[in-house]
Amino acid sequence: MNYTIREIKDSDFPQLMELYTHLHEKDVPEMDERVSAVWEGILSDKNHHIIVAETEGKVISSCVCVIIPNLTRNQRPYAFVENVVTHADYRGKGIATACLDYAREIAKKENCYKLMLLTGSKDENTLNFYRRAGYNSEDKTAFIQWLE
Repeated sequence: MNYTIREIKDSDFPQLMELYTHLHEKDVPEMDERVSAVWEGILSDKNHHIIVAETEGKVISSCVCVIIPNLTRNQRPYAFVENVVTHADYRGKGIATACLDYAREIAKKENCYKLMLLTGSKDENTLNFYRRAGYNSEDKTAFIQWLE
């Protein structure tokens, strides 16, 4: 299967939001002032990278990689990966792995000392997917505090 991995473009917004329905979103939000402000902020943030896989003009997989400036570790930043998703019709073809590899290259280029990813999944297949992509769950313990 032929696909291209690249960073997102402004015109990809509708397809990205549709893809997120394969993650955990139920509906595609309308482009109101609030959504538009968030989208414009993401596009203008040099540290916020939305990576997409595209085939035949269709966005089929994505992940987000955010570079976080840091005052420790010789002032080397770290990267955080979030919103890893592939359209259900394209799963199991290595496309999400290619998106994660692209995120790793961004983190390396930015001199990050680590790349972190959290998942809410307990599914062993999903956990093994992240392990095969080079992540481990032994080095750190994650705690989350959900805010209302």
